[in-house]
Formats: sequence, C-alpha cells, structure tokens
Amino acid sequence: MNNKLLIVDDDASMRLLMEEVLESLEDEEVELLMAKNGEEALAIIQTEKPKLVFLDIIMPKMDGLEVCNTVKKKLAIPDIYIVMLTANGQEFDKQQGIDVGADLYITKPFRPNIVLNISREVLGLPVVVELAKDGL
Repeated sequence: MNNKLLIVDDDASMRLLMEEVLESLEDEEVELLMAKNGEEALAIIQTEKPKLVFLDIIMPKMDGLEVCNTVKKKLAIPDIYIVMLTANGQEFDKQQGIDVGADLYITKPFRPNIVLNISREVLGLPVVVELAKDGL
C-alpha cells in the first residue's frame, strides 16, 4: 500500500507545522515528504507517487495551481488526492483550485484536527480524532 503524503509550501514554518500535525501518521507507516516549491513538488509526485498532497498556491518557480493542473490534467496521474491549503480564501480562488482539479480546498489558518482527519480518511486509516460539535 502506498501511504505517502506530500506537504508542499515555500514557508518553512508552515511545513514544520504540518509535519507536527501529521507526525502521528508515521506510527501507521505513512511516509511524510516535503517540497518547498512547485517544481520540487512535481518531481516528488512523479517519482514517489504520494496518495495525498497538501499544496500551497503562492510559491516560487511553479505555483500550486500549475502543479495541480499538471498532475491532474496534463499527466493525468491516477489515485492522487490534492488538497489546496492556502491563504487565498476568496470564492474566485477556490473556484480556480477546483477548476485545475483540486479535490479539496482549505484556507489558512486551518484547524489541525481537520487536516489530520482528511489525511486519515484519504489514506484509508481509521479516523480517531473527534470533530468539534460545530463540525469543523
């Protein structure tokens, strides 16, 4: 089973935060991969074939929209779930993400338990973190 998860963000502190949120998955044989720009992300996606990608939009070299479009439409890589995780929260931004093939669009700041639950669900692991009463 391929349980690789790729975190793509040009902000080192955001990559660290995501790693901290998701590190418990490593106990369940999930490999966490990191990329600091779109070009690096695309190379890792093509070689490592992660099942799940958390992808920032605003990055140097190649933005997240271009990475997502390349993966989903140009390369048509099967069985990859892409979550746009970005500060761009306008409806226009969300629509752009969906248009290039993103499976889900989450804005920063995000709730850690949501990211963890999405990861567990996409990777086929039991969801163990309870959601807040408001469902968020």
